[in-house]
Amino acid sequence: MTVIPVSLGARSYDVVIERGLLGRAAEYLATLARGRSLAIVSDANVAPHLATLQAALAAAGIASEAIVLPPGEGTKSWNQLETLTDRLLAHGVERGDHVIALGGGVIGDLVGFACAIVKRGCGFVQIPTTLLAQVDSSVGGKTAINTRVGKNLIGAFHQPSLVLIDPDVLDTLPPREQRAGYAEIVKYGLIDDFAFFEWCEANGEKLLASDPQAREYAIAHSVAAKARIVAEDERETTGKRALLNLGHTFGHALEAEAGFSDKLLHGEAVAAGMALAFAYSARRGLCAGQDAERVAAHLRAVGLPDSVTAAGITASGATLVDHMRHDKKMDAGTLPFLLAHGIGRTFVDHSVDLTDIAAFLDGEN
Repeated sequence: MTVIPVSLGARSYDVVIERGLLGRAAEYLATLARGRSLAIVSDANVAPHLATLQAALAAAGIASEAIVLPPGEGTKSWNQLETLTDRLLAHGVERGDHVIALGGGVIGDLVGFACAIVKRGCGFVQIPTTLLAQVDSSVGGKTAINTRVGKNLIGAFHQPSLVLIDPDVLDTLPPREQRAGYAEIVKYGLIDDFAFFEWCEANGEKLLASDPQAREYAIAHSVAAKARIVAEDERETTGKRALLNLGHTFGHALEAEAGFSDKLLHGEAVAAGMALAFAYSARRGLCAGQDAERVAAHLRAVGLPDSVTAAGITASGATLVDHMRHDKKMDAGTLPFLLAHGIGRTFVDHSVDLTDIAAFLDGEN
């Protein structure tokens, strides 16, 4: 078992990582249940894990009610938020209760936001079932839904009370979803940990082949890295947490062009976005061209897109930049970009000209 604290004062919580943890979740949820029925929110793709969790809770004498939503990015919407909040209120959720988010990043984001606003805030527990959610979105308290204008534009910072990670649930995850989650693992090496990027180069394919030791190490290392950054800058006020957005400004534009659909998964978009960030950095002379190619080569080696074209997007640079103008990080008309001086040397640049980005993207198509 690995226990990683997220140190946020009165809002601190633990991330517990252990194989087989889902079947023992009642040990951690009994106190939070307060003798009441737990609402578990999941989606149709997570049915086997939902059955395991409910059976474990029932064996411990804890009642539960499942709220099953449609799978896919489209669930992060106003309509599903309304559906979920109505169901939680019908369940009788109180401020002191905890709702269980059992699923990937979509379920975690939606449930977290619902819990931030139901009765002006109730508790929730993250039990992530995808690699991406385990290493990134389940930790840190960012919750949101998408709108027609863009991704994650309506949301709140609302920290979970506990995160339970069972690597064994990833055995049922499709290979494409595994690769999408791996993009967020590589990100931690690219941000500020060159040695971890080297580990990824050496072990990435083994991890994606479900090697348990490689997988558990990567999850724990990634969670510890994110916990450290979140503890330093919970709400992106100092700029440290902004580093976690590497690849996301480019990536969100690609996702928007794909209609936030399964045509391009979030992790795939982030992978292409990270490659683009390094390629643009090299174009401006900020980092060596061989670093940008090394990043792209590793992403290609594990089956992830490394360009606009590889991501299946044919839009013009101007069209993609139009999507970026709605980015939630826009400040006084300026959009900060995560660029790099090299692998493990990412920084925030507030001086990027979006016209130049458009021209660069046209060259990448």
